[in-house]
Amino acid sequence: MKGDDIYQRFVEIAIRIIRLVKALPKDYIGMHIGNQLLKSGTSCGANYEEARGSESNADFIHKLKIVLKESRESIFWLKVIENAELMPSDSLNKIHKEFEELANIIAQSIITTQKRLINMSSEVKT
Repeated sequence: MKGDDIYQRFVEIAIRIIRLVKALPKDYIGMHIGNQLLKSGTSCGANYEEARGSESNADFIHKLKIVLKESRESIFWLKVIENAELMPSDSLNKIHKEFEELANIIAQSIITTQKRLINMSSEVKT
């Protein structure tokens, strides 16, 4: 089914986020940042799945924009973890790169769908 590969990547990244958050320090800072990352990093896949079941192209775009927003937030928290030295950079690099790749794919999907909507509306007018 279309989008299954992206869906699976979001499942895998959610699992990696869960494991990463488990490894963060159990102090106030680690718990706060971990909760933020856990929310944003695991919601991407759920929102992507909602987008796949959208009722219209406009709904699809809206839901993908939420996925993009949550992906960018996850990248932010990963950078905070790295820069605050809560975890070694090498343990964050792969997950950071995966979020960036997925964010780029989602951004391109939004652009493609928006162009398709524009083309459809211009065809209707002619």
